[in-house]
Parts: sequence; C-alpha cells; structure tokens
Amino acid sequence: MTHEEILSMLGDYVDYLIANSSAETPMWNIEKVRSGKPNKWNYIDGCMITACLSLYKTTGDEKYLEFSKEFIDYFVQPDGSIKTYDPKEYNLDNVNQGKNLFILYDIYGDEKYRKAIDTIRSQLLTQPRTKEGNFWHKDIYPWQVWLDGTYMAQPFYMEYETRFNKMQGCIDSYKQFMNIKKHMRDEKTGLYYHGYDESRQMYWADPETGCSPNFWLRAMGWFLVAMVDVLERMDEQLYNEYRGIMAMLKQTVEDMHKFQDEQSGMFWQVIDHPEAEGNYLETSGTALFAYAVLKGVRLGYLPKRMAAWAEKAFYGTCDRYLSKNPDGSLQLDGICLVAGLGGKDHRDGSLAYYFSEPVVCNDAKGVGPLVLAYTEMIARK
Repeated sequence: MTHEEILSMLGDYVDYLIANSSAETPMWNIEKVRSGKPNKWNYIDGCMITACLSLYKTTGDEKYLEFSKEFIDYFVQPDGSIKTYDPKEYNLDNVNQGKNLFILYDIYGDEKYRKAIDTIRSQLLTQPRTKEGNFWHKDIYPWQVWLDGTYMAQPFYMEYETRFNKMQGCIDSYKQFMNIKKHMRDEKTGLYYHGYDESRQMYWADPETGCSPNFWLRAMGWFLVAMVDVLERMDEQLYNEYRGIMAMLKQTVEDMHKFQDEQSGMFWQVIDHPEAEGNYLETSGTALFAYAVLKGVRLGYLPKRMAAWAEKAFYGTCDRYLSKNPDGSLQLDGICLVAGLGGKDHRDGSLAYYFSEPVVCNDAKGVGPLVLAYTEMIARK
C-alpha cells in the first residue's frame, strides 16, 4: 500500500470501530469482550477516546467529538460521580480517562465534568506512595512503581495542578519521574525496566535493584508518551523541571532508537532480545513510540531528525499488521493483549512470560496509539 492508501484506510478503520462501539459495548476492548462482563470506567477506553478527541482537534469533524461526549456521558453523572469508578480502589489505570474530561469541560463548560475531574483528583490525594514519594501503581501492588502508571496518572495530575491548584503538585510529579530515572533506568542500554519494587519483596524483583528482569515494549511506549503529555501540560515557568523532563525524553528516544528493527521500523515485544525464540514485532509499543516522537517533534521537545524514525515505525506497523478482511472489514493485528507483573498468574517478567501473553486484533491498547500517531501524521501533512 502507498502511504496515501494507508492514511485513507486508517480513516475508514476508525469509522468502522466507532460505528460498532458504544460505552456499554466497545468492540476495541478485547479483555472486556472476552470476559462477558458489563463495561466499566477503564484506561483502555480512555486511550481510544483520547484518540477520537485528537482526531476531532486535528480534522474538525464533529462526529468524533459527539461520539466521545456520548461515551463519557454514559459514565459521568450530573453530580460529578462516575459510574463504576471508585477512587478508593487506588488504581492508577483508572485516572487515565480523566484527561478527556478537561477537553469536554473546555468545549461544553458543563460543571459535571469539572466535578468529575475533582472526583478523580481525590484519588491521587490519598493514593499510597513509596517512601520516596512515587504513587503505587495499584493498592493491590504495594510499594510498586510501573512505567505504565506514568502515562495513566501523571498527565492528568500535571494538568490539574497547573490549571486548578496554582501548580502546587507540579514539582511532586516531576520528582516522581526523576525517581523512576534513578531506580528503573538501565545504564548500559538506556532502557527502563517495566516495574520497580521498593520493598524488594516481590518474586519478580531483583534483590539488589528492585527492578523486574526485562524491558517490555509497551511499558516503554507508555513512558515516552507520558513525558510528552506531561511537558504539554507543564508551565514553562518551571524552568529546570521542564528542561529536565525534556532532556530525559530526548535521551530515552535516542537510546530506544538503537533497538528499532532496521527492516520493518518496528520494535520487539521485549526490546533488546530480537534473537529470542518467541519474540515478535509488536504493534502497540511501536505505535506509542511513533506517536510520542511525532508529537514531541511537533511541539518542539525533540529534534526534527527524529520524525523519520517515527514515520518508519508508523508505516512499518501499518504495512505489517493493518489489513482488510474478505468481508471488507479492517483489522489491526500484532497487539499484545495484556502484560503485567505479579498477581495470581505468576507473571514473573521473564522472556517466556512476555511471549506467552495472547496476541490479538483491534484492541484499543494498539488501535488507540496508532490512531494518535495517525492524527500526528495528518497534522504533519
């Protein structure tokens, strides 16, 4: 396919997903579909709605805004409570969808969105933290910091503090990134480990460093986007902090690029082990890289030369995994359904573990990032 054909196909693909989805039954939430349970407020839908709102902003097409509003209004009640969401669950994943509330509040001025934003902010007020001050990823994962959590919570936190709280918590957010750099970055590769256990008690944690054993692609992708999204919401008056995160972003992209597959432009499920049996080129993390870098270049956080790496990742993913079925429907393949650490399934962070998780089509953890990268490609054109 030519690049033009790919971009046109992606537009059709988004329309297909929206036409077949509602807040009760989003076709892109494969975990939910497989579980057969009713849908709840969750980060996966949050990722997809962020992509739809980004498409609205880039194209001006009202259908994306209307769909997003209808989706979120299913959950957000007039008093600002959010159906199925409990702040006291202390799960950072549940903060992610909150980013979209700021956009709807700005467009519609409806106070229920402002109240819902406060509802989510109330979770972070009492979210348990490590001794050094980082949010635990979830209450059920004590003393643990996961890269995924930076994407889930920090952009919301930074925006809230900047807009509504006189920047009170902005330095706190910055320090959480610096703690991650201190504990989770591997000096040799420049890559970041998926998880860190301050207590060193988890079976997956290295007794010396507290880190999990490997570099999982999607976690790195979330982390890159977290830095870009936090910078976008940060006030430049925080001169040193702003430049600190920008330098960290640039360095991380440089280090990650060294592992980009020369031929396809994609990245491997476990980034630094392309030769390992069972490893594969994975969609979601590659799309997150493409999106973070394209957006970082557009906003001036990254040098222009890096855009070529991102475009290669974007088109490489589409060439390999975006296709048309015999019935005319479209699909995006190569998406790791889920990967985590600990829990009852003995997720030990080994290579074998990361290769064992299901690979699926059309899941928003891959679709959302690819559509976000697509909006950046449209913006470039």
